[in-house]
Amino acid sequence: MLDYPALQAVSLVVRTGSFDKAAQALNVTPSAVSQRVKQLEERLGTVLIIRGQPCTATERGEWLCRHMEQVGLLEGELMTRLPALAEPDQPQQRVTLRVAANADSLGTWFLRAVATFAERSPHLLDIAVDDQEHTAEWLRRGRVLAAVTALEKPIQGCRVIPLGSLRYLATASPGFMARHFADGATLPALAQAPSLIFNQKDRLQSQWMEAAFGESPAHPVHWVPSTHGFVDACLLGIGWSANPELLVREHLDAGRLRELMPGKTLDTPLFWQVNRVAAERLADLTRAVVETARRLLISPQT
Repeated sequence: MLDYPALQAVSLVVRTGSFDKAAQALNVTPSAVSQRVKQLEERLGTVLIIRGQPCTATERGEWLCRHMEQVGLLEGELMTRLPALAEPDQPQQRVTLRVAANADSLGTWFLRAVATFAERSPHLLDIAVDDQEHTAEWLRRGRVLAAVTALEKPIQGCRVIPLGSLRYLATASPGFMARHFADGATLPALAQAPSLIFNQKDRLQSQWMEAAFGESPAHPVHWVPSTHGFVDACLLGIGWSANPELLVREHLDAGRLRELMPGKTLDTPLFWQVNRVAAERLADLTRAVVETARRLLISPQT
């Protein structure tokens, strides 16, 4: 039989990042939390928590944390139907749901969906951020219950819902355009003009060049790990980049930014994949995500 007090201790240590904070949440001593975790690790013969500042979960520890998320969802549903089961003197733990989204979705439309969900639900969210082509891996490994991803094929054990496409425009400041693209955004010019790169996984600038010219030349880059930082860097003339139209349209209309090639867009289809076991209990979140995305993203017919 599962030792749920110990599982809860593991989950809270990972969630809060420390044994002390987990102890406060459980209203016990840090020593008691440490003992519960240690006994469970000895029973399973494996390390569940990497001690540090903050404490983090091992792969097996993450699986236990995801299990506790689903237990929390089930208990919350049961308490709603049978409130007499709740202990009056025991504060009810709020469930934290871990999901994943790409940085550009988080910086443009996803938080609006979160706001809608937060108005209706007592649950909390822990949002992991990764490239849209890599968030699916978080689902495969069981580290999240749902994710915004570029992967259309359903991951094993998941449902997939099309959301629409996030449209990107290649933009730069008027000054940058004058310095680097006086004769237009040609391949030789692009090979010399600095672009912006989010991280090693970011291929958007290369994808835009491939869509526009059929190839992506090697070129100098500035590393800027921030969606809004990309826009600021473009406005300041540091480099050019493919930015979400939702973030740059106002700057384009005001003349603060210009398109490298007007009308040459890059549309990235996005999908919502959700764990089938948790899908029914994540229905409110799924509804908010789908409604928001279909209001703000580019529909497949556009």
